[in-house]
Amino acid sequence: MLGTDEFIKNAVEDMKKKIPGKAIIACSGGVDSMVSAALATLAVGDRLLAVYVDTGLMRKGETEEVRGMLQDMRINFKIIDAAEEFFASLKGVTDPEKKRKAIGERFIRVFEREAKEFGAEYLVQGTIAPDWIESGDGVRDTIKSHHNVGGLPKDMGMTVVEPLWNLYKDEVRAVARALGVRSSERQPFPGPALAVRCLDEVTPENIAIVREACFIVEDEIKKAADSGKMDLPWQYFAVLLPTRSVGVQGDRRAYGRTIVVRSISSIDGMTAAYSKIPQEVLDSISTRITGTMKDQVNRVVYDITNKPPATIEWE
Repeated sequence: MLGTDEFIKNAVEDMKKKIPGKAIIACSGGVDSMVSAALATLAVGDRLLAVYVDTGLMRKGETEEVRGMLQDMRINFKIIDAAEEFFASLKGVTDPEKKRKAIGERFIRVFEREAKEFGAEYLVQGTIAPDWIESGDGVRDTIKSHHNVGGLPKDMGMTVVEPLWNLYKDEVRAVARALGVRSSERQPFPGPALAVRCLDEVTPENIAIVREACFIVEDEIKKAADSGKMDLPWQYFAVLLPTRSVGVQGDRRAYGRTIVVRSISSIDGMTAAYSKIPQEVLDSISTRITGTMKDQVNRVVYDITNKPPATIEWE
């Protein structure tokens, strides 16, 4: 990448040329979309509308956190509650590629409606290099289709503008710091959100389980890092498996769900190593999850796989 200041200058000038009219951007609160929104705002000002879509698949407290970030950045934005639409489009879907493509298409349909109302003809996206590399093409294999690449419908009625196309995550973070974007150090969160951390049908009930488990994993690891027990990992979360196993509650047989704890060290997301969580922290996570969700979860396991051979997310 060019020097950060030079990259920002060139990106803004390029977007001024590519976006002669109004544009819309999906802002999830992650560093990629927030940096793209900041650059686009510098280029076109109020001719950009940032749209945060509450898909029903977001983490605990995510919507209010993102609202605060967008207000701080003084970006023209709108929050859409589309949970019913997304759950309907995912009904009966368990294949991970089909999930990602269904979510990508639903996102675009929501944006098309908002773009029509706003009068936008351009769609700005926070696509970065790992997204299109992993999504594959005629030369590369598809590892997994990122919803902002593999999920774009062919009949989409907007021109796509992607200012971060050639950047990797560490480079995006450098741009975020230079722009004063609050989410510069925020851990990565997948575009399809908790849908790809639910290895089963995406229902409100399953998402509620993995949402609470993710919250507990994040909270316990942050507390451990703050107290000096461990370094804060690059990414850390929970996954809900489709399997059930036998357990005990008191003197009764229980048949509950399994949660996986995943913690990763990486620089750019292209390769990664599992980060070592101290035993006492794992114990706190497991005890809290099974205690808080004793009617749903009776087993917690720890993923110690690097990338490759695994990917960071499970789907």
